[in-house]
Amino acid sequence: MKKFCVFVASGFGLGLVAPFAPGTFGSLPGVALAYAVSALPLWLQMPACLGFTLLAIPFCDVAERHFGIKDDGRITADEWMLYPIALIGIPILDLPWWTMVVFFCIVRFVDIVKPWPCRGLQSIPGGRGIVVDDFFANLYSLALNWVVYILFFAKLCTAN
Repeated sequence: MKKFCVFVASGFGLGLVAPFAPGTFGSLPGVALAYAVSALPLWLQMPACLGFTLLAIPFCDVAERHFGIKDDGRITADEWMLYPIALIGIPILDLPWWTMVVFFCIVRFVDIVKPWPCRGLQSIPGGRGIVVDDFFANLYSLALNWVVYILFFAKLCTAN
């Protein structure tokens, strides 16, 4: 069971095999998850995102104990399982595929920069500390993604 938890926590192994930027590579499963969550009605997207957030905590906790390093870079469940938060309500199924690249880059940028209070929240022990900073970073990303969507991509939905 521990091997399975580490496998999931590492983005199905992507966080383990990436020669650089394991967080970015390990985030990629989040793209598929975001597409799946976006197919749900808005009123179900939010509880689904909360469920994935809560589910990420034990996976990250097991992986952190396995690696023995606080918030080890190979642990990416906090990135990929929380990624759909950054796209709540945005009709990504109606947008061209390349818009997801833009949204993904925004999320990764915010996760790396870790605006206040995200960075400080990492000090919370265990899986909770690994996940909570990404939860808030994804809320920041959600706001930025909505701005980008409204300013640049909304008209692409009406064109389809």
